[in-house]
Amino acid sequence: MSSLVDLVEKGGIAATGALISYAWIQWRIRKNSRQSDSSAQAILEQARQQSEAILREARLTASEEALKLHEQTEAAMAKRRGERLELEARLAERETLINTQLQRVLESENNLAEDKKSLRKRLAVLEEQEKSLAELLTEAKHALQKLAGLSQAQARETLLKKVEQDALQEANNVTRQIVETAKANAEEKARSIISIAIQRYAGNHTFETTTATIALPNGEDIKGRIIGREGRNIRAFEAATGVTVLIDDTPGAVLLSGFDPVRREIAREAMLQLVTDGRIHPGRIEEVVAAVSQEMDQTIVRLGEEAVSKAGLPPMPAEIVKTLGRLHFRHSFSQNILDHSVEVAQLMGLMAAELGLDVMAAKRAGLLHDIGKAINHEVEGPHAVVGADLIKRCGESDEVVNGVASHHNDVPPIGPLGILVSAADAISASRPGARSESMTTYLKRVEDLERIAGAFPGVERAFAVQAGRELRVFVQPDQIDDDAAYNLARNVASKIENELQYPGQIRITVIRETRCVEVAK
Repeated sequence: MSSLVDLVEKGGIAATGALISYAWIQWRIRKNSRQSDSSAQAILEQARQQSEAILREARLTASEEALKLHEQTEAAMAKRRGERLELEARLAERETLINTQLQRVLESENNLAEDKKSLRKRLAVLEEQEKSLAELLTEAKHALQKLAGLSQAQARETLLKKVEQDALQEANNVTRQIVETAKANAEEKARSIISIAIQRYAGNHTFETTTATIALPNGEDIKGRIIGREGRNIRAFEAATGVTVLIDDTPGAVLLSGFDPVRREIAREAMLQLVTDGRIHPGRIEEVVAAVSQEMDQTIVRLGEEAVSKAGLPPMPAEIVKTLGRLHFRHSFSQNILDHSVEVAQLMGLMAAELGLDVMAAKRAGLLHDIGKAINHEVEGPHAVVGADLIKRCGESDEVVNGVASHHNDVPPIGPLGILVSAADAISASRPGARSESMTTYLKRVEDLERIAGAFPGVERAFAVQAGRELRVFVQPDQIDDDAAYNLARNVASKIENELQYPGQIRITVIRETRCVEVAK
């Protein structure tokens, strides 16, 4: 019994446990079902959000692509519009150019048509004038025969003289035009001829004016010492003096070549001292050249001061004096330029005193007029302008500066000094003997010029001036008219060219004047 009760109790407990287990299982199943529903809802929600995000991204990408495509399309359209506008502008420009050229062509055609009309009118007028002239000549012939009682032969002779005079006048006019045209066309040919002459003469002239020759006492031995081992002595001498030394060109002598006359003189004196002393090496060469250069500077200053003193002028600035002294080593047609400058200064003083001008200013302009020749190898420009710039920097007055600058008409003169300097310069240069021309040759040329001009009919007097560089011919006005005077000048020039030998050019000036003089009583 107790066992049954125990069994019943055990069965109730088991049933209870089974019921509890079943209830728990059902609860878990419902719980899991609810969780599954929640998870499914979450997954669906997440999928929906992801799809919306993907959709938004796709729309954004599509919008960006559409925007880029739109921008590219706009850029292409803008480029096309720009190209189209450029083409339109080019077409417009070409159309304008074509219209302009067409307008010019039309204008040219109109001008040609007008010129043709004008020429036709002129031709008609000339034909009428020729007819009128022929009629007038015929009437004059008949009137001359009637009035003068001349025979036909006499009238013909008178008419022929008249025609001859008219033809001569017309021939003179044509000849004048031909000569003027020939002068204009001959300039280029003259330049070519002068260039060829310069090339043919430049060698001898350059050799004479740019070299100095030094005789050597012991020939080859002293030449070897001048050259030195491997040429070091001659290289040192050329470097110190700035001139070129030529050893083998002349037997028993050394040639020094250079364009600067002062450097060439320094080199000549230094070479003489080295040859006399016998000690020739680079150190000795530099020592002798330095000593000679110092002495040369002192000599240049002394020569400049002497020139200022000879001209009767007060002391001048050191730069002007030194530059003036360098002119002693320059020559023009064998005339020493420093002596020439002093002579021009003295002439300037005389002319200024006669004209009542400032004598000191005139002398300064005359003395300094060629100072630019001492520096024109260093500064570009005409020597008159270069010298004027130098003295202006040194404080010379504007009057003197202009006198120097204008004496060769490089600048217009603003006062009388430039004209006076030009005259004094010509007087000094053309002085007989100043430029290696003998007195006999000078006088002979002057006499021949006056003789040739005086041999022509109608010439009253003839004077050769400016050392024979100009011939002035005075004619009788009642025998030679203006056209005949031009013809006379040409004939005199032609005869001078055929009969005389002379350097440079000779200007022929024919002067025809009529003087009417009455005396009031």
